[in-house]
Amino acid sequence: MTMLTRTSRSLARPLTAALSSQAKRGVASKSAFAFLPSNALPAKPRGKGLTEIRGPYYYPVTATYLDELLSDWGAYVDGIKFAGGAFSLMPEERLKALIEVAHKHDCYVSTGGFIERVLATSAGSPQVVSKYLTTCKNMGFDVLEISSGFLSIPTDSWVNLIEDTKKHGLKAKPEVGIQWGAGGDASIAELEASGTRDPRWLIDRANAFIDAGAHMIMIESEGITENVKSWRTDVISAITSSLPADKIMFEAADPDVFTYHIQNSGANANLFIDHSQIVQLACLRKGIWGTGSTFGKIITYGEDGHKHK
Repeated sequence: MTMLTRTSRSLARPLTAALSSQAKRGVASKSAFAFLPSNALPAKPRGKGLTEIRGPYYYPVTATYLDELLSDWGAYVDGIKFAGGAFSLMPEERLKALIEVAHKHDCYVSTGGFIERVLATSAGSPQVVSKYLTTCKNMGFDVLEISSGFLSIPTDSWVNLIEDTKKHGLKAKPEVGIQWGAGGDASIAELEASGTRDPRWLIDRANAFIDAGAHMIMIESEGITENVKSWRTDVISAITSSLPADKIMFEAADPDVFTYHIQNSGANANLFIDHSQIVQLACLRKGIWGTGSTFGKIITYGEDGHKHK
């Protein structure tokens, strides 16, 4: 072994040890380019500018992959969401390990919309629902998404479910939209045949859910920006004008969609995206890159780090 090789290895060991120690704590080191100006964003835990990413569903997401992803980009991720009840198929110890990785990086974990199936298969049994909520809490979940795309349930029943979710120590996150039958990758023709609701229906229920103690309202994208021939920007405007910005999160699992929301609501819009898109969204929020319509045009003012001393 040459002296150069021994020296290289000895220099690498402290760096590797430091990175390993930081990774265990979920701590992100400072960028070497922090001296370059970019938008100041709220620090974690944030109350605005939240980014929730999709976990296992379209692609498998393992604990190792998630740990690596969040070690690089965890400063820009606030939550991890399962989809399609994928967590119910995982071995218990593997599910717990995945959730623990998210928590290590200061990210909450959401069930996604699976309560619909629990309600449908149990005929709304309070005992079954309670067991489901207890199990979610024991596994380490933080947020229970309560979707309404496939079920017709009175608003009062949704309110009861929100209250029961809180009693079980979980944060309730109802998902509402204008499209009946949303979810499950339905086609445009299928959704058009199902019809849409008036935006006022969505807004009235969202307000009722917020009054009941909902932590956040997820706005379903189908019928608005997903699986439509043209976007319903009028619905987006009605929602952002009627509901508190810190209480709404838009599904935006398409770069054109989250770019639209950032352009119109600013860098601190709450958005749900696919995990593969976190780099693009982070660059857009920080204002360091973008398309021709956004390059150099996404700005924040008065956030921590840019406030007057």
